[in-house]
Amino acid sequence: MPELPEVETTVQLLRPRVVGRRVKDAEVLWPRSVGALDPDAFRQAVVGARIARLWRRAKYIVFDLERRGRSAGVVLCHLRMTGRLMVEAARHDTGPHTRVRLQLDRGVLSFVDVRKFGRFTFHASPDDVFVKLGVEPLGDGFTKGWMRRELRARRRMLKPLLLDQSFVAGLGNIYVDEALHRTGLHPLRRSDRVPPAAADRLVDEIRATLEEAVEREGSSFDAFYRTPEGQPGSYQHQFRVYGRDGKPCRTCGRVVRKIVVAQRGTHYCTRCQPAPRGRGSAG
Repeated sequence: MPELPEVETTVQLLRPRVVGRRVKDAEVLWPRSVGALDPDAFRQAVVGARIARLWRRAKYIVFDLERRGRSAGVVLCHLRMTGRLMVEAARHDTGPHTRVRLQLDRGVLSFVDVRKFGRFTFHASPDDVFVKLGVEPLGDGFTKGWMRRELRARRRMLKPLLLDQSFVAGLGNIYVDEALHRTGLHPLRRSDRVPPAAADRLVDEIRATLEEAVEREGSSFDAFYRTPEGQPGSYQHQFRVYGRDGKPCRTCGRVVRKIVVAQRGTHYCTRCQPAPRGRGSAG
């Protein structure tokens, strides 16, 4: 599933091609993609509107719409496992997996989704969707003081906590594994037992991991994730532990292990990330 770096990359590459463009027509080719609205209602909501802003919140791509200079709602796109957005100069057959197509006054925006889990939905306001989301890991609120307080206030294993979108919004399996390795924290360590200095490092390493991944346009470890320009990301070549079970740790050389935590495959190094007390069997 695309995570924050892949979604941020999509936003950065799409922004100059769609902001300021007006929606002339809309085709809904898979009705479930547009959520609760029926295709006619979705079309009525977006046709004639101008895309005033494109931004990201957590793993959502947000299209701010306006009419006559006033807010006209938003389109929220969640790529889920296999979604992709692309803009082309003119309408043509983009294949059997195109779910929604917007004809703009310059170009065509298509939402393509092989497995049909993604969504491209209209909302009068995003507040109801965003109210449950946690702090942005690249935002101003993601501070060392915040991390220290919030870890102490909980008694949860680190890996599931960091995946919880109501805690930190945008992180996923890949970048949690990578950041925990860089910090030297075991995925099963309990949050309230993380030393303050390690909590500080965790903030730094989460930020660094995400920023480096955005610079490399995300990670493409399967055939699905591609940028709007059709190119794969390259951060997968920098992975320290994710997907490298059975291979040597890039830091110390010990074999990377894989366990299941909260139903997620979890990769870590037993030397760089020592098991917490009472969890020796996990290490």
